[in-house]
Amino acid sequence: MNATDEYGSTLAGASILVIDDEPGMRNFLTKILGPRVKRVEQAASAAEATKRLDESHFDLVILDNIMPRTTGLDWVTEQRRKGFFADTILITAYADLETAIAALRAGVSDFVLKPFRANQILGAVARTLDRKFLRRDNTLLRHALNAGDAHGPLLGKSRPMAELRAMLARLAPLTTPVLFTGATGTGKELAARHLHALSPRAEGPFVAVNCAALTPERIAADLFGVIEEGGRLKPGLIPLADGGTLFLDEVAQMPDQLQAALLRVLEDRRVRPVGAEREMPFDLRFCFATNADLDAAIAEGRFRADLYHRINVVRIDMPPLADRSEDIVELAALFMTQSSVSLGLPALDLDEETLLKLRRYGWPGNVRELKNLVERSVILGEFPPEFAGSGQVTGARAIEDLELVVQRHILHVLDMCNGNRAEAARRLGVSRKTVDRRMATWGD
Repeated sequence: MNATDEYGSTLAGASILVIDDEPGMRNFLTKILGPRVKRVEQAASAAEATKRLDESHFDLVILDNIMPRTTGLDWVTEQRRKGFFADTILITAYADLETAIAALRAGVSDFVLKPFRANQILGAVARTLDRKFLRRDNTLLRHALNAGDAHGPLLGKSRPMAELRAMLARLAPLTTPVLFTGATGTGKELAARHLHALSPRAEGPFVAVNCAALTPERIAADLFGVIEEGGRLKPGLIPLADGGTLFLDEVAQMPDQLQAALLRVLEDRRVRPVGAEREMPFDLRFCFATNADLDAAIAEGRFRADLYHRINVVRIDMPPLADRSEDIVELAALFMTQSSVSLGLPALDLDEETLLKLRRYGWPGNVRELKNLVERSVILGEFPPEFAGSGQVTGARAIEDLELVVQRHILHVLDMCNGNRAEAARRLGVSRKTVDRRMATWGD
């Protein structure tokens, strides 16, 4: 058998713990699962299995029901009380009604009867993981919808954006925490998503959390999880994001309780759900963001200095839109298309005069302000007077006049650089020869 069969995509990123006192069964399961999953480990007893759970996170546990000094069902029941929430497949030689009822009460996801073939256990594992990841994705989707997460590409060919992309590409393979700073609307979450997409964690979840929106009463439960009535665990956002990236926005507004709890989580790489006895290990990359002055917040006693030093390993200052005005044409075109499609309304013409006025504006609200302006203009059917062009250009004509738009854009950047072609080329992200060639074509 090989890892590229029908089960490959489902099992590929899973970590599995096999618990059985018989070496032959452990080795058999490891042999068929090993090539297909991310990680598979063995435990020969309940005590060894408990130790493994304390050391690592597992997506799935496969255990025999009959073991020395305990049964698999008794062990699962005890571990649930302590804070164990991995899905479980029970191996048993007895399919009686009493065992089935006990398995359901213990929270067992599936059980496989002995003797079984490789495809039977692989099918059970695939079904269980499918259900697990579907529950996780549904929970994270509801969270994302409620939070209004930012989505979209990280656009822009300006020098600041080229430097930003280069830094993100350099950081992508690492697990180092990253702190994104900059004014509101500069795209801090988009940059964090771009970093996640470039990283080896790209197939894992990206979870964005607005720290200012967390209430003190729900902080621990929302982030770490909670043991609910009946002993079942409702996982928090940190365990749900395991294997991916957690983006904590507005960290300067983080409540005091969360600051202290987060510092410990970052140091220990473990979380303890509310009401649980066990601290659960996790594998996450943390990204943080703020538009506030954290140094001033520390001086005023609103932010812990030790937490600041823990999260400020690599700091990325997001460039304001005013420093990358050459990107406005591309951004405005994207937002125009998005707004027109989502609202079901006609797109407005981005004529050369409108684009020039957009580039000359200061944009205190940055990219978010530009996006809102375009959407509002589509709704009203026209740009505000301060941005409207004197003439209308159709979509086809706009394509024909692309060279004219490029000319105006380069001349505008040259004007900003007081005619310095080398500096204009640097801001445009092109060579000096390109600028010279264009100017020669235009007779300048």
